[in-house]
Amino acid sequence: MSVTEIRGVWLTTTGSKVFNSRDNIVEAMDFLAETGFNVVFPVVWNKATTQFPSQVMQQNFGVEINPQYQGRDVLAEVITEAHRLGLKVIPWFEYGFASSYNCNGGMLLAKKPEWAARDFQGNLLNKNGFEWLNALDSQVQDFILSLILEVVKNYDVDGIQGDDRLPALPSEGGYDKGTVQRYQQEFAKKPPQNFRDSQWLQWRADILTDFLARLYSEIKAVNKNLLISMAPNIHDWALKEYLQDSQAWLEKGLVDIIHPQIYRRDFNSYKTIIDRLVKQQFTEKMRGKLAPGVLMKLGDYNINPDYLVQVIEYNRACGICGEVFFFYEGLRHKNNALANVLRKGYYAKSAIFPSLENLNKSNIKQEVNKKQGLFKFFKSWF
Repeated sequence: MSVTEIRGVWLTTTGSKVFNSRDNIVEAMDFLAETGFNVVFPVVWNKATTQFPSQVMQQNFGVEINPQYQGRDVLAEVITEAHRLGLKVIPWFEYGFASSYNCNGGMLLAKKPEWAARDFQGNLLNKNGFEWLNALDSQVQDFILSLILEVVKNYDVDGIQGDDRLPALPSEGGYDKGTVQRYQQEFAKKPPQNFRDSQWLQWRADILTDFLARLYSEIKAVNKNLLISMAPNIHDWALKEYLQDSQAWLEKGLVDIIHPQIYRRDFNSYKTIIDRLVKQQFTEKMRGKLAPGVLMKLGDYNINPDYLVQVIEYNRACGICGEVFFFYEGLRHKNNALANVLRKGYYAKSAIFPSLENLNKSNIKQEVNKKQGLFKFFKSWF
């Protein structure tokens, strides 16, 4: 019997050679299809550059594409090779409203300093090394939206994806002159110094939710079948830290699929978060939209095969039909060890990617006999 699942993986420019040549892309797509995946999330916006020739970037900043890929169109190559095999392609706007990483704002803010996000002291907003554009500013929002619309109008994509930086802004931000004036006009007082003040927090989060509503509406106007995918941090930590009100996004119907980044390195921690999300945020009606983000590889970390199995096993036991792995190179570690676990286990049979109608209707029902139990894995596979 066939199953309906979201089986996804992120494709990065960092720590990966997939985009380095057309041949590498062909090989990667063949590998993913053979492993049982059905959707890829290729990065198209990071480090102030695009992985496709962008007239929006050319006109605003004089840089058409990531210089590493000059003369190519990486996104077009991924789409062609993925669709050849039936894989969905949902471009990932990784940096979102982040301007740069440890570059004092980088090229974007060097050209448009008025776009900078500011903390209470008036400094350029920096959190964990990332410097930020002002996500609350209408010009900045227009720019990011124009980048996204450029993709959906010019490429045969299946959707678009934002993450923990889209829509997002560290809650330490919002103290630029324009936002302060806007808040004063509404509340007849200056924003509080305490950036986690509940009213001030929610007010800024609502501006980002409004932006997502506009993004959703404008993309659906181009093609109503395009999927709006989001990979935020975990609720409600994400609200307090990055003004990401994913609960509101779900309630307002602004996301078709959502991948909270449950990047935990042991099963008990992962299980605890899944239990809370399923109980508090993803009721059965919403659960069809949920395919958690799972950390497979980061730096020297690689997920343990047993833990990988436990994650998928527990997702299915909770009625969660899918997951998205960060990131592709984790599958290739140690002669494709983790890919082999998937091929011989849960991903042995191909899965149908859910229809938009199913995603927005109710929980996806898997056509599997749960009494058959959960896959047993043998140490010899590793």
